[in-house]
Amino acid sequence: MEPAARIEQLRALLREASHRYYVLDAPTLSDAEYDRAFRELEGLEGANPGLLTKDSPTQRVGAQPSEKFARVPHTRQMMSLANIFGDEDLVEFDARIHKLLGEEKVTYVFEPKLDGLAVTLIYERGRLARGATRGDGLIGEDVTANLRTIKAVPLELQGKPPPVFEARGEVFIGKKDFVRFNAEREAAGEPAFVNPRNSAAGSLRQLDPRETAKRPLSIFFYDVGETGGLEFKSHLEKLEALKAFGLRINPENKTCSSLDEVRTAYSALLERRHQLIYEIDGSVVKVDSEDQRRRLGAVSRTPRWATAYKFPAEEEATTVEDIQVQVGRTGALTPVAFLKPVHVGGVTVSRATLHNEDEVRRKDVRKGDRVFLRRAGDVIPEIVRVITESRPPEGLPEFSMPTACPVCGGPVAREEDGAILRCTNLSCPAQLIGRLRHLASRSALDVAGLGEETCARLVATGLVKAPADLANVYSLTRDQWLGLERMGEKSVDNLLAALQASKKTSLRRFVYGLGIPQVGEATARALALRFPSVELLVGASFDDLQAVRDVGPAVALQVSEFLSKAENRDAIARFLTAGVAPEPEPVASASGPFTGKTVVLTGAMTGYTREEAKAEVERRGGRVSGSISRKTDLLVAGEDAGSKLKKAAELGVKVVDEAGFRALLEDAK
Repeated sequence: MEPAARIEQLRALLREASHRYYVLDAPTLSDAEYDRAFRELEGLEGANPGLLTKDSPTQRVGAQPSEKFARVPHTRQMMSLANIFGDEDLVEFDARIHKLLGEEKVTYVFEPKLDGLAVTLIYERGRLARGATRGDGLIGEDVTANLRTIKAVPLELQGKPPPVFEARGEVFIGKKDFVRFNAEREAAGEPAFVNPRNSAAGSLRQLDPRETAKRPLSIFFYDVGETGGLEFKSHLEKLEALKAFGLRINPENKTCSSLDEVRTAYSALLERRHQLIYEIDGSVVKVDSEDQRRRLGAVSRTPRWATAYKFPAEEEATTVEDIQVQVGRTGALTPVAFLKPVHVGGVTVSRATLHNEDEVRRKDVRKGDRVFLRRAGDVIPEIVRVITESRPPEGLPEFSMPTACPVCGGPVAREEDGAILRCTNLSCPAQLIGRLRHLASRSALDVAGLGEETCARLVATGLVKAPADLANVYSLTRDQWLGLERMGEKSVDNLLAALQASKKTSLRRFVYGLGIPQVGEATARALALRFPSVELLVGASFDDLQAVRDVGPAVALQVSEFLSKAENRDAIARFLTAGVAPEPEPVASASGPFTGKTVVLTGAMTGYTREEAKAEVERRGGRVSGSISRKTDLLVAGEDAGSKLKKAAELGVKVVDEAGFRALLEDAK
C-alpha cells in the first residue's frame, strides 16, 4: 500500500478508536493494537513529512469532547505523553534530554502511571469552581457536578491557596471497588464493565450526577495548570503544594537522581504492580526542574521532558479452541482465534484477532494449538507464537479460509494484493449491519441511538435486507420501531428525533457515511468539493474521480466500482427520496487571503478549537498543513506557539496572531 493510502487508513482507524474509547465509552480496539497503529503512523509521517496534517491523531490528544457536556477551554494545554517500552528507549530518552541540556545534572520524578481518566479542577478563592475532562487537550467537557461527588476531591482547599489554582489528576476505580461494583451491577441485571479504566471513564461522564455518586471513584493529583501567581522551581514543589492544599497525591511518587535509580524504581514497581490497590500500566518519568522543562519544550502533542515508561508485555499460554471467520462492513473476512479463557495482565481473555489469512499462515496457528498470548502495555492480546512442541505426533489440520462467506454463503473474492478476502454479496447481513452502524456514526449522519444492537435487529427482522433498504430507517413507523426487541418508547422517540435531524447534513458527511472502501473523512470532503451534488458524484467518470486532489487511481477505482453497482445507486436514490438532503460544501471565494494558500496552525486560540480554525481556512479556499516549510504561506500563532514560530521566522513565513487571523477571516467573507 502506498504511504498516503496507509496513512489515511491508520488515521481513520485511530480516530474511530479514540471516538469509541473517549466519547462513547465503548472501546473496540485494544491498547496494543492502538499503540501499534499509532507508532506505525508516526513512522510513516516521519518518513513522509509532506503528508503530515494537523488533524492527524499523532498531533492531538485524546478525542473531541462529547456534545453532552458544555465545552471548557483549558487555560494551558493538557498534553499527552510519548511511550517507551524498554531500557533502550529509556537510554534514548535520557540522551535526548542531555543533548539539549548538555552536562547539566538532571533529577527525575518517578510516578506510577494510573489506568484512569485525566481531569483538571479549577479552584477560585479556595473553592471548587469548575472541573473538566482532558478532551482533545485544548478543550474538555464540563463534569464539575460529577467531580463533586468524588469523596477524594475536596470542595474547599486547605491552607492559603492563591485566588485561582488549577489541579490536574487522574480519576480511577480501585481493584477491590471495581470487583464489588461489577458484582452489584450483575446482581441488578446490568452488564459488567470490561476494566476499571473504562468503568471510571463511563462513571465520570454520566449525565446524572446522582448516578456518578453511586460509583466508587477516587483520584490522585499529579500536576498543576494555572497557579494564580504561585511559582515553582521543581515538579516536586508542585506535588508538595498539592498535598498542602489537601489534594491527594500518590505516595509511590519519588525522585531519582540518576538513570540507574529510575531503573531500580521501575523494577521495584513492576514487581509490586499486582499488590497495588489500583491498576497501572507502567510509570511516568519526568524531569523535575521547571527551568529545564521550559528549555526542553515540547514536540507537538508531547513534552520532551516526560515519557510514559510502559511495562513489558505480559504473556500467558492458552489453547486455541476454534478459529472462526468474521465479516466486516466492507465484506472483509477476518479470522479470529477463540481461546480457552486465560487471565492476562488483569483481565480474562477468550479471543484474539488473526488479522488475515497471511497472518495465520505466517504464525501457523491451528485449532487445538497451544499458544503464547501477549498483552503489550497492558492491552488486549495478540498471539505471539505457537508452541509447536505441544502438538500431538499426528499433527493438527491447517487452517484454511472459507471459499464462501460464512455469514451469507455468498461468493468471496481476493483483492489484488492477496491479503484480504471479501464477500461480494452486498446484501450480506454482516455487511448491512456494519454499513448501517457506519452510516449512523458521528462523522457521518450522526444518528444517536442507532447502535450496533439496533442495527443487528433491523437486519435480523428483515426490515433491512439489501443495500437499498438502508434508507428504511427513515421510513419505519414508530410502531415498527417499538416492535423491535428492547426498544422502549423514550428510546424510540429519541431515535426518531435524531433521524429527523440527520436529514439535514453536508454532502461530505453523506459521502463518508456511504462507507465506500478507502474513502475517509478527508477524501469524502475532497469529493464533495469537486462534485457539489450527489447527482454529479454518481455521474463522475473514473478519469474525473482520479483527477480529484487527494484521491488518485486506487481510491478512484474503489469509488467508481462502488457507484457503478445498482444496489448502491438504489440505496443513494432511496436516501434522497426519504428526505436526506446533503448540502454542498461551501464554495471558497475565487480570491482572498486564504485562496490557494497553505496555512499552518500552532498554539492555542481562545476563540477557536483547532478543528474550527481549520474548517474556517478550508471554507475560504485554503489548505491547512501540519508542518511548516518554504511552501507555507501563513503561520497562525496562538498562545505557546513553540518551535514553529521560530522556524517561520527563519524561513521568512508570514505570521499572524489570533486577532490577525480573525481579521483575515473577515476579509475573506
